[in-house]
Amino acid sequence: MNDSAEYHIVTSNNVQNPSIPSQSKEVPLQKPLQNGRGKRRHRGRRKSVRSNIYPPSDARICSTEAPIIRSTGFLVPDVPTSNESCVVSMEVGPSASGKALRFPARPGYGQAGVKCLVKANHFFAELLEKDLNHYDVTVTPVVASKSVNRAIMAELVKLYRESDLGMRLPAYDGRKSLYTAGVFPFTSKEFIVKLVAEENGIHGPKREREFKVTLKFIARANLHHLTEFLAGRRAEAPQEALQVLDIVLRELSAQRWDFFKSEYCAVGRSFYSPDIGRPQRLGEGLESWCGFYQSIRPTQMGLSLNIDMSSTAFIEPLPVIEFVAQILNKDVLSRPLSDTDRVKVKKALRGVKVEVTHRGNVRRKYRISGLTSQPTRELMFPVDDKCTMKSVVEYFLEMYGFIIQHSHLPCLEVGNQKKANYLPMEACKIVEGQRYTKRLNGKQITALLKVTCERPKDREMNILQTVYHNAYDQDPYAQEFGIKISEKLASVEARILPAPWLKYHETGKEKDCLPHIGQWNMMNKKMINGSKVSHWACINFSRGVQESVASTFCNELAQMCQVSGMEFNPESVIPIYSARPEQVEKALKHVYNASMCKLKGKELELLVAILPDNNGSLYGDLKRICETDLGLISQCCLTKHVFKISKQYLANVSLKINVKMGGRNTVLLDAISWRIPLVSDIPTIIFGADVTHPETGEDSSPSIAAVVASQDWPEVTQYAGLVCAQAHRQELIQDLYKTWHDPVRGTVSGGMIRDLLISFRKATGQKPLRIIFYRDGVSEGQFYQVLLFELDAIRKVNMGAHFAFELALSWIQKSVILLSSISTCAVMLGYRYARCTRSVSVVPPAYYAHLAAFRARFYMEPDVPENGSPGDCSSVSTRNGCSLGVRPLPALKENVKKVMFYC
Repeated sequence: MNDSAEYHIVTSNNVQNPSIPSQSKEVPLQKPLQNGRGKRRHRGRRKSVRSNIYPPSDARICSTEAPIIRSTGFLVPDVPTSNESCVVSMEVGPSASGKALRFPARPGYGQAGVKCLVKANHFFAELLEKDLNHYDVTVTPVVASKSVNRAIMAELVKLYRESDLGMRLPAYDGRKSLYTAGVFPFTSKEFIVKLVAEENGIHGPKREREFKVTLKFIARANLHHLTEFLAGRRAEAPQEALQVLDIVLRELSAQRWDFFKSEYCAVGRSFYSPDIGRPQRLGEGLESWCGFYQSIRPTQMGLSLNIDMSSTAFIEPLPVIEFVAQILNKDVLSRPLSDTDRVKVKKALRGVKVEVTHRGNVRRKYRISGLTSQPTRELMFPVDDKCTMKSVVEYFLEMYGFIIQHSHLPCLEVGNQKKANYLPMEACKIVEGQRYTKRLNGKQITALLKVTCERPKDREMNILQTVYHNAYDQDPYAQEFGIKISEKLASVEARILPAPWLKYHETGKEKDCLPHIGQWNMMNKKMINGSKVSHWACINFSRGVQESVASTFCNELAQMCQVSGMEFNPESVIPIYSARPEQVEKALKHVYNASMCKLKGKELELLVAILPDNNGSLYGDLKRICETDLGLISQCCLTKHVFKISKQYLANVSLKINVKMGGRNTVLLDAISWRIPLVSDIPTIIFGADVTHPETGEDSSPSIAAVVASQDWPEVTQYAGLVCAQAHRQELIQDLYKTWHDPVRGTVSGGMIRDLLISFRKATGQKPLRIIFYRDGVSEGQFYQVLLFELDAIRKVNMGAHFAFELALSWIQKSVILLSSISTCAVMLGYRYARCTRSVSVVPPAYYAHLAAFRARFYMEPDVPENGSPGDCSSVSTRNGCSLGVRPLPALKENVKKVMFYC
């Protein structure tokens, strides 16, 4: 396609596991969607394109681990996937119009690297030209559940397809939209559908519900426009046509779960099943289900179906008592629950659906609303209008002949909360197929990663098996809409880009290094700029670590820092201090004050903290207190690493300490030789931005926006970061540019971009003449909205009356040479991640922004007062949310915000 924008597939591993090596392949595969008018259907960090690349047997294999290939945009015209970053490059020149964006056509392909052929998990689709028709669906009474809506529509189609529907087989999104290939013999019509509701009450048989369904014609989506777009003769992708095709190909999989509860459970664009691989226990009542992701995509090689394997956590269908025992990690059959245990169990069970097991074949289902404060043996309830009281134990014995064995445990509260209904735990089992939407702990994440890690050949086989099982050639909906899906993986030309040389200190035995398969080590090397740590202390929160063990660990860590090139004092300011986790604030202030007293005016520079392996909120509390209250840089180490002292672990920790203290671990040889494309020729600042949202179920917690920017040039290794709390699930970064009224100065402008530009100038003595901006975490539906809003914020910073720099914006030139420069620059940055000696698949600025946003969530406290003055947040690194109802983040201490504290 001549007018397509450059889009790359870059091999990568999981963003949360940078220890897995990766090497870059650049694949011109994806033609991005170019219509931003569609609504965002999924919040958070939804994956839009998940592409895995499989080298054939004679190709150069660049990784021994299972690569997870993600689509990454390196040029403004690209629409990136939601879990990756896009880059905007701006240079001094004529101002671009802020009223509209017109993306340049792709001038060709990059030429750098070694060419090879790879297989991608895309399956080409053939499409017959048919008119797609959109009908509005109104269900009365209103139904919130998509599965119930689907059941209603399935019954309607079953009853009326051969008559009123003119033999059409429609595809339904479960909400308001119904699509057909061809028209119904009406423009608007009402139908009556009767549906047997799932039994979910306390009394009575299953009941029949009647619904009125109104179908009304809205519009026609012509597939000819999609054909023209794929051929390069149309500028914008017909968004609705693509949406229809996506719904059509998902319809059968969605019905398999909704109707039979035996195959697929739909989650976003993915489907999961206990039959796709064996569920693996994750601990604390959870298990992993395997599944697949599916999405129809317009690419430069034609229309294709993107299939990828995925896994997520489900609640294990256990007897409730066994689930509670796993949650508490102890025997619950012999003693009552403590108040703390009861609160933890109540939080874990609220909203979970259970089925009774004490009534033989009658397996009625209920949703848990709470947990009784009393044990079962003490519970009484009225059985008639005269308030005759009966115990739960007596009722179950008389009514069902069921003897409650564990009456010391509380009962489950189910049904209507106004009228309590009690179920003994031992009479209930958790219903299968309930996705777990809360945050996983460290052990669960590790267990889930083990499940998802696959070698390329195994992943290829599983994807092909999924395509075979889904049998798209026999799918009645695909046949109805004229869609044919290939059963072969797409073959794509790719280029393996070379790794850059890394420069270390001249005093080391190895002064430079060429990474191999995306990895290297610190043996015989010294940090290019080792920092100095003269005053440090250690605090031990782990009861299992004796003082002698902690002392040995600290000595080994100090020696590793010295060997790696840091000036690290082997003696701590005060002896190692041991404390209980629940006294974290008191203990930290004691260590700080005792150290400051001994130092007599000098600053405590570093705190080494030993934490239990399972430390709950301790880590977050420690970081919040150190970084926003005491002004301490801290390095946390888990107990398991203290006992098993590994040289590799100590080397990685020393890398983190060095950058936290303001040092550099290594620099690109091309950086000091002024050869990094798009960076070395003129003073350039590189931004990274990300927004993290609260986990599912948190309806009021703010979203956290983070922006980082390079503070050294031409090395681009050190990044300062700013964070800001903003409205719940707000993706647009509100604090990039803002204005407020000051009583003395009048209208004042500022924001994250301005502060970081000023910081760059102070650090380098240079005005940045080019901005490269990597934006992570944007869904496809919100891409254009975010682009226009945030690009406009950068323009406003430039135009502000109080801003000293003159930055005008122009799009990157239309040059084939520049395409290689963009990808080469991104690959070079991937070798500059400070936390390990391996390349990473996400450019470090975007990675650092994610880390900073994640860290800032620890800073939120429920007792922080509301802030009504947006001007108060103009000069601090943790920035207050300026929207009403958003609580501010506490400010980072000055010595903390100058360094990469989030590493």
